[in-house]
Amino acid sequence: MPMSLPGATVPATSAGAGPAAARDHLFTARSLDRYRGVLAEGVERVARRVATADRPFTGVGPDDLAPRVAAVDLDRPLGDTGAALDELHDVYLRDAVYFHHPRYLAHLNCPVVIPALLGEAVLTAVNSSLDTWDQSAGGTLIERRLIDWTAGRIGLGPAADGVFTSGGTHSNLQALLLAREETRARAGLRPGPEALSRLRVLTSAAGHFSVQKAARLLGLGPDAVRTVDTDAHRRMRPDALAREIARCRADGLLVMAVVATAGTTDFGSIDPLPQVADICAAAGVWLHVDAAYGCGLLVSPTRRHLLDGIEWADSVTVDFHKSFFQPVSSSAVLVRDGRTLRHATWHADYLNPARAVEQRIPNQVDKSLQTTRRFDALKLWLTLRIMGADGVGALFDEVVDRAGETWHLLDADPRFEVVTRPTLSTLVFRWRPAGLAADLVDDANLYAREALAASGAALVAGTRVDGAHHLKFTLLNPETTGDDVAAVLDLIAEHAGWYARTRTADELTPVG
Repeated sequence: MPMSLPGATVPATSAGAGPAAARDHLFTARSLDRYRGVLAEGVERVARRVATADRPFTGVGPDDLAPRVAAVDLDRPLGDTGAALDELHDVYLRDAVYFHHPRYLAHLNCPVVIPALLGEAVLTAVNSSLDTWDQSAGGTLIERRLIDWTAGRIGLGPAADGVFTSGGTHSNLQALLLAREETRARAGLRPGPEALSRLRVLTSAAGHFSVQKAARLLGLGPDAVRTVDTDAHRRMRPDALAREIARCRADGLLVMAVVATAGTTDFGSIDPLPQVADICAAAGVWLHVDAAYGCGLLVSPTRRHLLDGIEWADSVTVDFHKSFFQPVSSSAVLVRDGRTLRHATWHADYLNPARAVEQRIPNQVDKSLQTTRRFDALKLWLTLRIMGADGVGALFDEVVDRAGETWHLLDADPRFEVVTRPTLSTLVFRWRPAGLAADLVDDANLYAREALAASGAALVAGTRVDGAHHLKFTLLNPETTGDDVAAVLDLIAEHAGWYARTRTADELTPVG
């Protein structure tokens, strides 16, 4: 009799769960009819839910949903696709957040294009792993071709290279790893904590938090990241950057990288890339551009000039799953000099032995921090081959246009104040009618966001600006209209106004 660990639960045996029955679920040449039928049933369930979703969210809270998920007995399979999909509707599909809905205005989540969904279906079925040639073959070449295409759009030059990653945080981490190693090599620093403690990373005060996370993961000191002041439009100030580089040098510190941003998460602001690049070149400092959001400008028919200067970067982050309308995940890190990717290389005899390089076998694991990796590049490949780069760029232009229209709407509305005019498709604002105390305005905006989410009628994001609570629209859906935006603003004002009136009345009511 098999032994069990103390406290372990021995699952009950399920009828029909033997090896023969389990084999029927394998995707093989023998099970193609089952494959077609099961996927068709799943697609139909999703299509039905999308067709009936009259709001982006049901407003469900974790206290309501968690017991439903916890009640599922994973040791007792249902044995039937229809029953499993019914259950999935109850624990996921019914209450999922639907980014395709025009009143989803919260985070950098985009509706996805159908060619990319086709790519997702193909890549999961074939299940290539993009670490070595003998696991992916054509997948390797397609990813490499897309890296070359993206590097060409950026203008990085003939020596450029890169690799797909899981997202912007991963891309920023890898870029800063390369910057750390290149800086150490140039400065002749020996490995060790003392050398690492001298390294500094400079980034905009509006930059992404993943820069701080990357510094910690790379073993840098707790004060390794220094933020550079921004102007009224939340862009890095070149004069402040130059002063910070000079200050670091005066203190005996080494600036290992400057991280400029092309599309900040909160404001969509783009740092002045030409001036930043000039300062970095003069100082001999690695320039990384986080264009996770702004990379959609690479295919914009009208706004590509907003990325001028990005071609001088040493490394660039792009997130196709933001402004190229791709499903998560689809991201890449690109470098001007492909040789710098060697800092991510480790040769394993069983996988990518050093002799494979001499034999010119293209193993993507030589460039990647990951080993097993999905063929996410296929989604972008089919998108470009079916609808084209201009088509993607036109969709991105639409949401940027809508953001401009929304700024005019907010700027003219006395109920609201907006922080800055958008460059891309985000707007940070708050409900602030005249005559209310600052703490009441803060609390009313917080309440309005929570009440809106609880209703499910719309979703907006929140952030803090100069210590005050603000709301944020992130417009990434070309289906969102001006009427949608106006309706959501009215809902925000209604919730915030109700809160302010109620609290004011409570404070004025005498006690006793």
